[in-house]
Amino acid sequence: MTDGTPREAPAAKARGKYAPVRLPESEILRRGLDTFAELGYAATTMRELARRLGVSHNFIHERYGSKDDFWRAVVDFGLQDGQPALDRLLADCHDAEERLRAVIVHLYRLAANDSAMNRLLTDESTRDSSRLDYLHQQFIKPFWDSIEPTVSSLMAAGRIPRVPAHILYFAVTGPALALAQDPIADRLSPDVRPTAQHDRTAMADALSAVVLHGLLPPHA
Repeated sequence: MTDGTPREAPAAKARGKYAPVRLPESEILRRGLDTFAELGYAATTMRELARRLGVSHNFIHERYGSKDDFWRAVVDFGLQDGQPALDRLLADCHDAEERLRAVIVHLYRLAANDSAMNRLLTDESTRDSSRLDYLHQQFIKPFWDSIEPTVSSLMAAGRIPRVPAHILYFAVTGPALALAQDPIADRLSPDVRPTAQHDRTAMADALSAVVLHGLLPPHA
């Protein structure tokens, strides 16, 4: 996920005999992200990627090396600004409660406004794979390490329950992942559908308010 500011990736050099494609690198990776998010890794074939990119079926192999290498390039593109933006946000907060509130609001807004990356993360988090290892080492662990001192401080103060790390991780990130579930949201609230056309930031803020009321209830 990014901080919402478009960022042009440098053009990749074509390898072998194939000439560069007329798409900017960021568009190639964005279309790849949309495809992996929609179909899942296993069902995303090289032929389907080529069709959606409008290129030769050898293009991915020639430019990126393999489907797995392309998937990693797509993930790096989608999440490239996430941790730096979070680090800047944490640095601007003054206490643990403010930091946790800011993190949850920030995370939910990113999730609501980048449904493709949200869906990819949701799908890969259910599968024990080398792709999940990559996501964990490159993005999930750095994210959690950056907020762990905040969480520990709030546990020590009795503001949030003492539970294993994975339980608290689910409590914080689970609702964010659910923001990609527009089809069920439309069925649960048919009077306000289609969800995808709503103000996604407002929806994220409404959800973060509910979650924060449970995690950090007002002081007595």
